[in-house]
Amino acid sequence: MIFCARCGSRYPADARIWRCSCRGELEYRSQGKDGIPPPESLALRAHSIWRYREALPHLEDKSIVTLGEGFTPIITANCHGFPVWFKLDFLCPTGSYKDRGSSVMISHLKQMGIKSVVEDSSGNAGASVAAYAGRAGMQCTIFVPSDTSPAKLTQIRAYGATIKAISGTRQDVAEACQEAVEEDSNGQTFYASHNWNPFFLEGMKTLAYEILEQCERSRLMPDWVIVPAGYGSVALGAYRGFVNLMNWGRLGRLRLPRLVVVQAENCAPVYQAYLRGETRVSPVRGTKTVAEGIACSNPIRGAQILNAARDSGGFVMAVTEDEINLAALELAKDGIFVEPTSAVVGAALGRLIGGGIIEGNDVALGILTGIGLKAGYYYDSIHLR
Repeated sequence: MIFCARCGSRYPADARIWRCSCRGELEYRSQGKDGIPPPESLALRAHSIWRYREALPHLEDKSIVTLGEGFTPIITANCHGFPVWFKLDFLCPTGSYKDRGSSVMISHLKQMGIKSVVEDSSGNAGASVAAYAGRAGMQCTIFVPSDTSPAKLTQIRAYGATIKAISGTRQDVAEACQEAVEEDSNGQTFYASHNWNPFFLEGMKTLAYEILEQCERSRLMPDWVIVPAGYGSVALGAYRGFVNLMNWGRLGRLRLPRLVVVQAENCAPVYQAYLRGETRVSPVRGTKTVAEGIACSNPIRGAQILNAARDSGGFVMAVTEDEINLAALELAKDGIFVEPTSAVVGAALGRLIGGGIIEGNDVALGILTGIGLKAGYYYDSIHLR
């Protein structure tokens, strides 16, 4: 079943709605027994998010749309003389972590019989939804900001999707997409929003399951998990996945990893709400940031992001454009080529280590979300040599 996070209204899992009648965001609740199998059972399974099938929404085999997403490597690196870990989630099939959510969401929509989808995105989610919709045989239209990176637009078109470029802010793009859905008098097109759809978030929980499985081998779980956040699917997916693992008795300790949610200072509504000690996030009028993937002025699940950071014992922070640029270059020189949106993680780690917040025997893991091959224009602009 699905239910509204605001008013509690319940709906069947296959209801053709993208939000509650009260305009609240929807959540998924399993009706069965969840859990992930023990390591010895997982060893023989495919290296994708679907190795955790028992913990994902129930789907028929014929409905699953997959490109082998997930099970991305964790590597060691050095940040300001301190050892850290990075999970290279930009190595998912379309070059971003979004494939985790897209695989589950599009599989669910295929099982519902959906033939046409529409989505709004700053680039990576649009490319991911376009790829999985194409694999599922669905028609797909992606609404994007008019200044979206050319490489991302090329990728979206290559998957066979139609692009609708919208002038204005990221919020303007979302509103234009939602208006188009509501004006569809035949009701043939479904709003497959990675920000609104609860099944997308279910796919994101696999981040935590993978981290557990990969770290169990070294018997070291991260004390800190650092993630970029705009609409917050990485933060919420990781947090909820770790909560599940704790509830299933799989973490082997009494507390969650501390979640550090990182925003770009130029557009940081969650950070501003955190500073004020608020429990809800108010919209902001952000300015342009190189971290276009998290340039979200009005996050739908802002209150949930705040709660995730606080409940885990972590916090929210914001980094400057100069810090992002420096971190992108430092990561690249270490062989890690990421989008500036991912580089906010490196920038945050630099400040946390330099400030002595992460210290001693702490294990810090950063989630790197988007590949740098989509951002050649960016590296040219910061005079990479």
